Amino acid sequence: MNANRWVSTSMPYLTPREKGRGDAWAADAAAQGRRGTQRILHAGEVAAPAEVARLLGLAEGESVVVRRRLILLDDEPNELTNTYYPVGIARGTGLAGMAKIPGGAVTLLARLGHVGALVREDVTAGNPDTEERETLRTAPGEPVLRLTRVTLDRADRPFQVDRMVMPANRQRLRYEIAIDHGLGSGPPAPLTPERSP
Repeated sequence: MNANRWVSTSMPYLTPREKGRGDAWAADAAAQGRRGTQRILHAGEVAAPAEVARLLGLAEGESVVVRRRLILLDDEPNELTNTYYPVGIARGTGLAGMAKIPGGAVTLLARLGHVGALVREDVTAGNPDTEERETLRTAPGEPVLRLTRVTLDRADRPFQVDRMVMPANRQRLRYEIAIDHGLGSGPPAPLTPERSP
């Protein structure tokens, strides 16, 4: 595999960190012998984009808190991430500020009583817009991956939406899925196919 390619799995970013442990990105990069850092480009309230509003169950244009970050791998741009939260959860917390959050946002959310029970991720590929191309330093014609993740609590309430843009030729996404066949309790429930809009 190309030494500049990053292998990514979502699980470390969905689990609260123990007190005193750094953020998941720095730990994940260090485990692969790399250096992971991030720069917060913006944090504060904005009008929810249509897709974000839909995923959070809000009205389009309703206020949300966003944290816009540039994720760096060995000091090179690796990902541009916008994370959105309902204002009722994030207003007045570290999620709305420019400072780094000890243990990451997932740890702060857990302390605030918001723990993920279900995550849905959609991945698409396409061309970056001008801002994305400049920020991520992609070559002309180089495609990006767009990963949209919504995190829901045990009551199926969405409380976080992440929209990530990554240079496609620098990424490898890994999905590990535990399969529960419900042994001893009958056959597994039938799958309901989802349709793309």
